[in-house]
Amino acid sequence: MGKVPKKKNLADKVRKTKTSAEIKNNPFEVKINRKKFEVLGRKTKHDVGLPGVSRSKAINKRKETLLKEYKQKGKSSKFIDRRFGEYDTKMDPEDKILQRFALERQRGHDKKDLYNLNEEEELTHYGQSLAEMEKFNDLVDSDNEPEEKGLLSAELTAAHFGGGGGLLRKKTPGEQQEEGGRRAKSRQELIEELIQKSKQEKRERQVQKEEAQELTEKLDMEWKSIQTLMSKKPPKAEHTDKPEEKPKLEEYDMMVRELGFEMKAQPSEKLKTPEELAREEREKLQKLEADRLRRMTGDVGGDSGQTRSHMSADDLNDGFILDKEDKKTLAYEDGKWNIGEGSEEENDGDDEEGESGEDEDSEAEEGDEDGDGDEEGEEDDEEEEEGGSEEEEDGHSDLDSEQESEEEIEEDAEPKMILSEEEMKAQQEAAKAELPYTFTAPASYSDLKDLLRGHSPDNQRLIVARTQKCNHPSLAVGNKLKLQKLFGFLLEYAGELAARTPPELATVDKLIPELYGLCQMFPDAACKALQSAIGDSAHAMEEALEVKGHAAFPTLDMLIYLKLTALLFPTSDFRHPVTTPALLYISQALTKCPVRSLQDVTCGLALCCLAVEYVSFSKRFLPELINFLAGTLHLAVRDKASLGYSVVPPFRTSGKHADLLVLHDPGSRQSWSETSLPLSATQHLELQNDLQRDQHRLTCLSVCLDLLKRCCLLYKDLASFTHIFRPVGTLLSKHLPAQTFPALLQELHGEILEAVGGAPVKRSALVFEKKKPVPLKLLTPKIVEVLDYGKKRGSSREEREQERLKHKYKKEFKGALREIRKDSRFLAKEKLDEVMNRDAERKKKVRELFGSLATQEGEWKALKKRKRK
Repeated sequence: MGKVPKKKNLADKVRKTKTSAEIKNNPFEVKINRKKFEVLGRKTKHDVGLPGVSRSKAINKRKETLLKEYKQKGKSSKFIDRRFGEYDTKMDPEDKILQRFALERQRGHDKKDLYNLNEEEELTHYGQSLAEMEKFNDLVDSDNEPEEKGLLSAELTAAHFGGGGGLLRKKTPGEQQEEGGRRAKSRQELIEELIQKSKQEKRERQVQKEEAQELTEKLDMEWKSIQTLMSKKPPKAEHTDKPEEKPKLEEYDMMVRELGFEMKAQPSEKLKTPEELAREEREKLQKLEADRLRRMTGDVGGDSGQTRSHMSADDLNDGFILDKEDKKTLAYEDGKWNIGEGSEEENDGDDEEGESGEDEDSEAEEGDEDGDGDEEGEEDDEEEEEGGSEEEEDGHSDLDSEQESEEEIEEDAEPKMILSEEEMKAQQEAAKAELPYTFTAPASYSDLKDLLRGHSPDNQRLIVARTQKCNHPSLAVGNKLKLQKLFGFLLEYAGELAARTPPELATVDKLIPELYGLCQMFPDAACKALQSAIGDSAHAMEEALEVKGHAAFPTLDMLIYLKLTALLFPTSDFRHPVTTPALLYISQALTKCPVRSLQDVTCGLALCCLAVEYVSFSKRFLPELINFLAGTLHLAVRDKASLGYSVVPPFRTSGKHADLLVLHDPGSRQSWSETSLPLSATQHLELQNDLQRDQHRLTCLSVCLDLLKRCCLLYKDLASFTHIFRPVGTLLSKHLPAQTFPALLQELHGEILEAVGGAPVKRSALVFEKKKPVPLKLLTPKIVEVLDYGKKRGSSREEREQERLKHKYKKEFKGALREIRKDSRFLAKEKLDEVMNRDAERKKKVRELFGSLATQEGEWKALKKRKRK
């Protein structure tokens, strides 16, 4: 039985009956994307059509672009038609053919005539035509050359280069008949005729040339005669009658000529760099050291020889002046040899050392032992100038004709000063006693001590200065590190000198300029060295406070370091890596170290002097300084029963050490004289009796009052000046009146009271201001008015533009993702179609192969069956 056909719905029949024309004409199924408004110059992207039309357009567009790129992705061979007008749709086919034919003929013509020389074109050589150059019409420059340069007559050519020319060639019958009447000329005769003919032509040319020259000269003379008529100037004959008036120069021309005669500035000498100066200093020291070593060995050569000035034959010794060397004699004075040459060399050395910073007084003492060295030097200079002028006037006219060899013999024959054995020994001893000029940088502190041991303070400074010059950083690679170490060694050496008994402060004073120079050269190394020294002392003080509860005042070497800090580094900076810790250390010492002896008072006053020096420029207020000075005055108060002021530690109101500055004998005020407080008293204070102790107490009070006066001048602009110095004024006015001080200190006492104001100033209690205080500014929340749901109002123009750009970016990004996904789906579908087509084709071929094999198998079985039958 067959299958029962399925009944179809009415809707299916209606759909089948609809035609495409009806669908196209149905207005309800047409999709129209309307535009809000028209914009001139904007391309429209709105599509109008049936559903699916835009999709089919997009698929067709991808097939034309994306699919072609995909199919040509792995292919390298591509044929492009490059014929003229192939892709130009606006040209007619006939025009394309004509243009292609014209271009083809043009290319062929260019290739054919590439190496073809056209006869119509004119060939040139250096801008001259070759056809004209072949005529040889050059002018004759010499009388010996023929007029027609490069051309020879036919007869001359035949006679000299043609083997006889017409003389040896065969004659024609006509020529033989003509020569039959006369004798034929020989070759020699013909050559002579040619020579005569050439000489005659040469004479003719010479005559023509002379005639042309005469005509030229005549023409020049005639031109000169008529030239005066053509010019505006009168003839030469008229000029002789009256003097010629020169035209006046314009102001500009006069200024130009004056500038030409002005004096031009002479070039100055080139400024030398620090490296060049250091190199010159080292070379100078090396030269002086070599000269000293030469004198130590007894070598009298070099500059020690006595020079002899030349005397002419006409010289009558009228201007006889003793040379400078004749004035210097060997003498024995104060148990030492006094030699002229040694003193000169010492003076030279002192001059050189004076350049490095030595004091002029020390140089004068070393260079002028006799006391009149300067006067002799001036006389010697005058004598040298007079001798020089005489030599210039003499001119050595009698030696001008002598030969150079004779001059050399005379120079070698000059007499030299010969020293005796005693003089030689004295010179050697003086050279040995002289300070060397070159030194090597010490590698350790012990080397520096060995180098400076046994020398005077001035010589120690010279040794350090010469060591710096010989080891300048620009002279060698490792010198910078050596000099940096030298600063630390010198700093340690200065501390050791201060710690000695007695302290050698004069040597420290001499070494300060060298420390300053090294600090300017290596500020970082100097900063670290002083930081280390101050930090170690501060840590030691803190440890002592933690263990004992009190600490001793800094030693003298630490005071020297604090003084060096103020000299080497700026004290007016708000914050400095060296001076700020040093000032804090001074404040800590003035606060934490108790005063138990006169030596402590002396050390504390030295710290106060340093503190005033530190704040003299910045005017920074130090309460520790004012407190210690007021406490020092408290130590001089005799009656401490009723005090109108407060005492702050490290001082106490009463006790064992509260009367350190009270005088035991009031009469000692009369014998006291104002003196400075020695720094050595901070380390070793030896007072044998009460009078010396009272004198030292008065000196301490003098220093304290002077420091208070300086502090008053320093802090007079402070708003709380009177409140700060009120305890000092009370103490001086009530407990230490002017009668208790010597006459020299009463003036300081009055100045301080006048500055402070004497009586204490009453101050009103602190109260709040009547005006209501302004509250702190708080963060106000940003309120944005929202009129419609989802829409913000009140934003700025920049914010709206940013929101618009963000929205546009999101929209474009979504559209790009959508297009990429569609392109990916399209390519995936095409790839799948290719795979399915390849598989279907493969299956088709497989079926065909199986079919052919089955046919062959059937035929083979039928054939086998027939054979069996």
